[in-house]
Amino acid sequence: MKTLYLDIFSGLSGDMFIGALIDLGVDAHQLESELRKLDLGGYHLHVRRAQKSSISGTKFDVHLEDEHHHHGPEHDHDHAEEHGHQHAHEHEHPHQHGHLVHSHAHTHTHAHGDKHDHEHEHAHHHDEDGHQHEHLHDQHGHEHDHEHGRNYAQIKELIARSALSDWVKEQSIAVFHRLAVAEGKIHGLPPDQVHFHEVGAVDSIVDIVGACLGLELLGKPSVLASPVVEGSGWINCAHGRFPIPAPATLSILGARGIPISQCDEPHELVTPTGAALLAQFVERFELMTGLVAEKIGFGLGTRDHKTRPNVLRAILASASGQSTAHDWQVDTIAVLETNLDDLNPEILGHFIDRSLAAGALDVFHTPIQMKKNRPAVLLTILCAESEADKFTELLLRETSTFGVRRSTTERRKLAREFIDVKTPFGVVPMKIGKLDGRTVQAAPEFEACRKLGEQTGAPLKQIYDAANEAFRHEHDRS
Repeated sequence: MKTLYLDIFSGLSGDMFIGALIDLGVDAHQLESELRKLDLGGYHLHVRRAQKSSISGTKFDVHLEDEHHHHGPEHDHDHAEEHGHQHAHEHEHPHQHGHLVHSHAHTHTHAHGDKHDHEHEHAHHHDEDGHQHEHLHDQHGHEHDHEHGRNYAQIKELIARSALSDWVKEQSIAVFHRLAVAEGKIHGLPPDQVHFHEVGAVDSIVDIVGACLGLELLGKPSVLASPVVEGSGWINCAHGRFPIPAPATLSILGARGIPISQCDEPHELVTPTGAALLAQFVERFELMTGLVAEKIGFGLGTRDHKTRPNVLRAILASASGQSTAHDWQVDTIAVLETNLDDLNPEILGHFIDRSLAAGALDVFHTPIQMKKNRPAVLLTILCAESEADKFTELLLRETSTFGVRRSTTERRKLAREFIDVKTPFGVVPMKIGKLDGRTVQAAPEFEACRKLGEQTGAPLKQIYDAANEAFRHEHDRS
């Protein structure tokens, strides 16, 4: 298995990610053919060679049939803020294949601002005699997205009923689940009821599913990335005007425990879709270590940044001494420990509740024996590396300790997804853990079972058993 290293010095969005994968060798026509397995119409793809800050790479766009634009507000950092014309001089051999326009021609791109201050592109392609070539549009004739897009439940159903591979379905739905959870927290809604304004549109569905397809076509490499860097300033989105990072971006990265740093680039660099892709696929965020670059690809954005080239550098590499025998996820967390022999047990219970509410990954205490044969507990907190100082302070303030031991450790985790199962008591979400594409763990969500128990009066154990039985039934049929 190869390693894909994402050098995200200029952030990440779905279109830049796909552009970089195509630049690494993913066949654009094969990608487009796989995307047809979605019951989704009203778009065509546009792939072309271009340059950004004198760096040659691949520009990937999704053009909508009826609105004549590509990408929505979430792709703000890919779009120019000023009106004007851009001219890209390329080799004169335009090709069209199905819904894919693969242009090597002299290209005129007209940028027009809209109410979100994002660029709209209309590309016209001319042959050697100056004749214009029309773009081929999606010909399935299905319903197009309206202005307000789809909700998470609709997107999940769209992907689940498609003829895509199981792996692409699982990963695509998992990426959208991260977005739905983040938006749900912002609006106070459960994930299935979240109605996406930006990422429910056709172009963004194509971006997310296309990114998962691209990774599959690349051989499902292990994914690493450089530390996340975001810009500064303000962004206009469906929630109004917000400071960068956008609310959903910050929530998605925080939920995965991914540290983020800002730079002086006055634009959004990491979109919510980009954040969800990072959270889903990247095992570790670190500087390059022991990588042997075999291929290097560049995915191009649209805007000309002020402090850095607007490109994603993707490196397909072999990793010396690194085992990639399984597809488990890898991350690094902080471990905080302290020995306590004089803390009131009631205060200890309160501290555990408060730490979990503050976002600790886990909190537990273990019986130990200290000097002079005093009974005590070893109190342990697992948390994101970026939050180690916060929980260290909490330990020092809220317990009787005079010091905290601190270390970092790697975790190996099963790839996770969530599915709903129907029981006689109601719908129960199940957390599924997979290793190398096979389900090895399945567990009902406690809070959902507890609420159903309160509503129906049924014993909690009975609801658990019914959920597990429903899952086994569905699993056996598939």
